[in-house]
Amino acid sequence: MMTQAFYTGLSGLRSQQQAIDVVSNNLANTSTVGFRGYSSEFSSMFEEMLVTNAAASSVNSSVGVGTKLNTIAMDESRGVFQLTERSTDLAILGDGWFGIQGESDPLYTRDGSFTFDESRDLVTHDGYYVLGTMGSNIENGVLTEQLASIPLGEVATQQKLRFPTTLSYPSTPTTEATFGGNLSLLEDETALTISAGVINSQDVKNNLRLEFTKVDPQVAPGSQWNVKATTETLDGETIYDTQNGVVNFNERGALISSTLTSIDNQGTTVSIDLGIDYDGIISSGGTFSSSSSSNGTPAGDLIGYDINKNGEVLATFTNGAQSNVGTIAVYHFANDRGLERVNGARFSESSNSGAAKFFQDAFGNNIIGTDITNFKLEGSNVRMEVGLTDLIIMQRSYDANSKSITTADEMLKKALDMGA
Repeated sequence: MMTQAFYTGLSGLRSQQQAIDVVSNNLANTSTVGFRGYSSEFSSMFEEMLVTNAAASSVNSSVGVGTKLNTIAMDESRGVFQLTERSTDLAILGDGWFGIQGESDPLYTRDGSFTFDESRDLVTHDGYYVLGTMGSNIENGVLTEQLASIPLGEVATQQKLRFPTTLSYPSTPTTEATFGGNLSLLEDETALTISAGVINSQDVKNNLRLEFTKVDPQVAPGSQWNVKATTETLDGETIYDTQNGVVNFNERGALISSTLTSIDNQGTTVSIDLGIDYDGIISSGGTFSSSSSSNGTPAGDLIGYDINKNGEVLATFTNGAQSNVGTIAVYHFANDRGLERVNGARFSESSNSGAAKFFQDAFGNNIIGTDITNFKLEGSNVRMEVGLTDLIIMQRSYDANSKSITTADEMLKKALDMGA
């Protein structure tokens, strides 16, 4: 029995020392972004039942032969969010892991402290590439299509998110100009003018000017206006095309018809939309007002890349346009606790965790499957006060096991002395 006490104490020392190491590692990483703490779970080794006549007794009639550290389990609770000043700092609000390219296989982490390096590649603070789906809308440094979103590809197709350092947004010529406002019947001016900016096929912005004059004489009921459309340079020195028409309004000021339909803008035909009824140009007794809009986009150069709360990488251009050019992948596992820690806040896939996967929507499309917030980082989920308390408890248990070995040693000496 005294020999058994030695083994019991030694197993307790070994188990508590391992548990102390786990807690110490947790406490050492209270400031590590995305860190997941671990807890120790113990189990008893074989027990020896004592012979007793009190079969119905509630007293435990067994003597344990030691304990062992059964498992070290990951704490899956969420850490506290920390505010930052960078849109590239991301935090996952729910379940999921960011993927980064390791030496050979992908690694997974909750640490979303990403940044764009000198080559405009999305990387971690120590240079590991972030994984995701690249858009197919960049070719030879030119944005070929403006995309609102880029769906995730398959898990095996995720790649390093690498973006060009220079990217241009091609111009789109204006094909339609829309006008609105009120041609006041009370105005004394001979002409009322409404203008809109229009872009030609050479990426030059010109002016489309509409000049309205009352038809003389007016034919009741309603009113009639002559309209002269002109495309010209912004300074008005060069005129490219002139078109004339007539617009008719009923007695309530609603637009009935217009013979002005389109105009040429240095090789690009621009349709002119004056509306219908009260949607567009009207003519009433109120004051003169005007509004205009046109499609088409001037060319732009890349300002930089940003990341939004959906994990989408957006390219911003000098012309004010934005386009999605990539989506950051968020991976999921059947058993997060089965992931193997590589270091700090980084993990690798294992047979216990299962293979990485993406969630899917009702239509079978891969989705992130959680909410992401930017300008925030998820801190360590280790609570200092809990860790220190556990450390004290385990240290006391370690001392008790040490004391049991000392006691068993003294008892053995006494027994040997008595036998002598």
